Amino acid sequence: MPLPLDLHGIPELRVMRQLAEALVYEGLVDCAVSRGGGKSRFEWCCDGATIRCEGSIGAFGRIRIAPETIVRGCGGQWRPATLGDLLASIDTCPERRAQLTSELDRTLDFSAWNKSNLRPRPRRDLPFAQLDSAIDEGHPYHPCFKARTGFDYTDHAAYGPEAGNAFQLAWLAVAPERLHSAFPTDEQAFWMHELGAETYALLDERRARLGDDARRFGLMPLHPWQWKALQGSELSRWLAEGSASFLGQAGDRYTASQSVRTLFNRDHPRRANLKLPMNLVNSSAKRIIEPHSVCSAPAISRWLKDIVASDSLFETRYPLTILGEYAGTIADREGPLAGQIAAIWREDVTSSLKPGETAVPLNALMAMESDSRPFVADWIERYGLDAWLDRLVATVVMPVYHLLVGHGIATEAHGQNLILIHRDGWPVRLAMRDFHDSVEYVPGFLRDPDTVPDFFALNPAYRDAAPNQYYWMESADLLGELCLDALFVYNLAEISHLLRHCYGLDEDGFWSDIGRRLRDHSRQFGLTHRQAALGLFQPRIRTESLLRRKLSPPGTECAHEIPNSLAVA
Repeated sequence: MPLPLDLHGIPELRVMRQLAEALVYEGLVDCAVSRGGGKSRFEWCCDGATIRCEGSIGAFGRIRIAPETIVRGCGGQWRPATLGDLLASIDTCPERRAQLTSELDRTLDFSAWNKSNLRPRPRRDLPFAQLDSAIDEGHPYHPCFKARTGFDYTDHAAYGPEAGNAFQLAWLAVAPERLHSAFPTDEQAFWMHELGAETYALLDERRARLGDDARRFGLMPLHPWQWKALQGSELSRWLAEGSASFLGQAGDRYTASQSVRTLFNRDHPRRANLKLPMNLVNSSAKRIIEPHSVCSAPAISRWLKDIVASDSLFETRYPLTILGEYAGTIADREGPLAGQIAAIWREDVTSSLKPGETAVPLNALMAMESDSRPFVADWIERYGLDAWLDRLVATVVMPVYHLLVGHGIATEAHGQNLILIHRDGWPVRLAMRDFHDSVEYVPGFLRDPDTVPDFFALNPAYRDAAPNQYYWMESADLLGELCLDALFVYNLAEISHLLRHCYGLDEDGFWSDIGRRLRDHSRQFGLTHRQAALGLFQPRIRTESLLRRKLSPPGTECAHEIPNSLAVA
């Protein structure tokens, strides 16, 4: 389904829109901006020609371009611009331009496949797992929102979330000296609980065929695509020498979530979500799992759950549910396959729902539906825009903010990681997920420093690590940057944009009100000095340059300054 500016449903126009917006927003082109009549015009030069488009400037300076207005002019003659015209605007090396071009082409290919092969369907009443998989919009800012480099069309149909196809996992038996695991119980009890007695017995019997001491080998699930992708890798040597064996496919069927590598259990929906690494590139990153994070995940989840349980505000005023990552296992943690063979188990949100409650991923609230109305249209009609939006902010923003300002913990709270729990569309509480590599803190800024996990004991990689490399940051303003980026700039700003586009929301007033609420909270609970350390209300702030990162050498600083919509408060 489309985002608000893409009701035409033409993939090429959406890719061009998001590429043009990112070029202007990140200062990758020398763009002249003129305003008048409530609109903005953006114009820059390229190879003796001019690229011109129209749109608006929204919250946090986000550029919003009407895709049909993107044109190229030369010698007084104007024509619709092409993707090639926009790519020619970018000053980068040939290799990175070619890589970006390839990922944009794949995004177009898979978007076109979806349009040709999947019929639009109503999503508002889908159960959570089906809804999450059906959110096919992809990243609302990054132009490579469906690149999936490494997939072909067959893979896209079989393992992409949009088609909703189910598949069994592939299984390895791996020599224990190659494994590191963090299970909540002894290993056999863990596998019996996760797999069920029948599947565990099947895998155990296959493992036993390998030899007299085979049962000392640990079980390891693999995404079936990853099993194919690792053929010819170091894993092939393991298989040849007998330090790993392939056990075939077995067990429950799974379907891909919108993140592709996190899977929902189709046969037992209340069982864990399973995060498995995949050697594909989507949006900004290769989708393996950071090796250090796999066995740290359970300790981080326990820490967050304890923090939430210790603060009554998370129960009475800002209800918050932490979907714990309670187990992890990884093979070759420090070797050539690091991060490519691993698994993290996470609680499913439906197991936490009370009678009458329904869960939706927050980024569903950014989207339009097949009836050309917003996903949230019925809720707004039922409760009124102002009342519903006021409740949404209280339910979504305030728990994340209180965890940050009250406890000193920042999370990557973007729209895919936040889940809104509602009753008939009325927001009641927030669930958060995906913490293993996206939690940050400053030791001296923690309210309860004695409760932080002993990371040095969890993994030797942490012992000589520099600040800002893993979870501990040097300064509180870095925590503020993560919160502003994930929760506001590339998340709630999409929702406020939709509401402005469809309902005429006063975005400036909306963000001013959020800023006032954050400050009121800090004053009420004596947190003003901690709020100031986070730098949330500076007139200009730094945000991550997602496209620049793709065009720059590894390790390059990729951030740009933007106006802070919270500062007007």
